[in-house]
Amino acid sequence: MLEQIPSKETLSLLIGSEKFKVWNELCGMIDDLYDMEKLWNRGGKSWDYEYKYRRGGKTLCALYAKENCFGFMVILGKAERAKFEADRQNYSTAVCQIYDNTKTYHDGKWLMFELVDTSLFDDMKKLLAIKRKPNKK
Repeated sequence: MLEQIPSKETLSLLIGSEKFKVWNELCGMIDDLYDMEKLWNRGGKSWDYEYKYRRGGKTLCALYAKENCFGFMVILGKAERAKFEADRQNYSTAVCQIYDNTKTYHDGKWLMFELVDTSLFDDMKKLLAIKRKPNKK
C-alpha cells in the first residue's frame, strides 16, 4: 500500500506537464464511462506509482507513473483476447503491434501502452469495453 497519494504537482513534476495533461484526459475519459473504485499503490520495480481502476474485485485497467513517462495497462484474458483478435482490424497498427509483441501468460496478455498524447484513446476505449461495458450513461 502507498503511504501517501501523490499530489497533482508531484505527479506533474514526475511524468512531465504534457504527459500529465494526457494522464488527466485519460482519467477523465475513464471516469466519464465507468463508475469504479480508484486505488493508489506503489508501482513495483519499474514504476513509482500505480493508479488502479477496480470494481467488485476485478481490475479494469491501471495507470503507472515514473520519471518522464506514464503507462496504461489492460490485461486481456482468454475470452477477451478472442474478442480483440476478432476485431483487430478496427485497431491502430500501434495497438496491434503492442498486442502481438506482448507475451501471453497463464492469466492473459498484460498490454502496456506508454502514452504521450491522446491519439490512441479511441483504441483504449475499445479495449476497456472488451473488459467491461461502460456502466455510466
